[in-house]
Amino acid sequence: MAYNQELEVALLAVQRATLLTQKVFHNNAKGTLSKDDHSPVTIGDFGAQALIISALRHNFPHDEIVGEEEASSLRADPSLASQIFTLVQESKLHSSDAESSLGGPVKDLDAMLAAIDAGSSSGGREGRIWALDPVDGTKGFLRGGQYAVCLALIVDGDVKVGVLGCPNLPVDDAAPISADVGGGDGGKGVLFGAVKGRGATSRPLTNGALAPEKEVRMKEVGDITQATFCESVEAAHSSHGDQAEIAKRLGITKESVRMDSQAKYGSIARGAGDLYLRLPVRKDYEEKIWDHAAGDLIVREAGGEVTDAEGKRLDFGIGRTLRDNKGVVAAPRGVHGKVLEVVKEVLGSKG
Repeated sequence: MAYNQELEVALLAVQRATLLTQKVFHNNAKGTLSKDDHSPVTIGDFGAQALIISALRHNFPHDEIVGEEEASSLRADPSLASQIFTLVQESKLHSSDAESSLGGPVKDLDAMLAAIDAGSSSGGREGRIWALDPVDGTKGFLRGGQYAVCLALIVDGDVKVGVLGCPNLPVDDAAPISADVGGGDGGKGVLFGAVKGRGATSRPLTNGALAPEKEVRMKEVGDITQATFCESVEAAHSSHGDQAEIAKRLGITKESVRMDSQAKYGSIARGAGDLYLRLPVRKDYEEKIWDHAAGDLIVREAGGEVTDAEGKRLDFGIGRTLRDNKGVVAAPRGVHGKVLEVVKEVLGSKG
């Protein structure tokens, strides 16, 4: 079937990268740097990006990659680069077939830096382009909350394959959503996947071959007042005040669940939550494609609808950002229209 190899490689590559991120977390050697926008970058970001891009280049050498990180800061800090390379070398799947399918270990330090720097595509409407966020929700990762390793294949501007590795989400798809989960053990660690037109799945993260999958579907929401909202932890990422007003107008009294990363998309896709809003905090802010591509497909394949705050589909074909979209509204198809109507009312009242 179409995109079978791409899905398997993406699932295994993300699973291998989560081994590194979990090791970094448990070692407490997160080594943060600051990017130009003052967001933290960790050893986990660099290491996970190197592992995933290495696997993609082995299997799909002609594909382009839009990655979040680049290696200039590592080239200027050989000690940090060496520390990350050691972690990359140690992060192997305990399945020779799985590891071989990803091309095996990154061969040397120069190859690692080249892999990190290979995520420099400007994106666009033509060809095969992977969108990668090696640690989405870096602040969540640092505090022991939710984060995700995110990978999507965009073909001619359309997302065809999406994968999310969420080490701190409960394996149980029926577990109630909560913001206070952390520490990737004790029944935690989920790998979501989707191919356009073929539905969405979840499976436990493992340290070897892929575990058996289960289909996931969004929960039908008969009574909107009983719905559970997911929103970002960071107020700088989404307007909490507007979201509270939208909940009030919909009659929703449950407290919203705030968590970092595309784990929110995975949570609502499997029915652990219902609605995800990310509302613009300023007019000039542009969302990055790697922050939404995988989650957008997984929710839509699970029976949901994802648009911006104006009702337009997210456009992943115009570069590295979603500059033609403002905000995100994700909900089950049956109630998306009602939620969007209230979103427009609240945002419109602000002028």
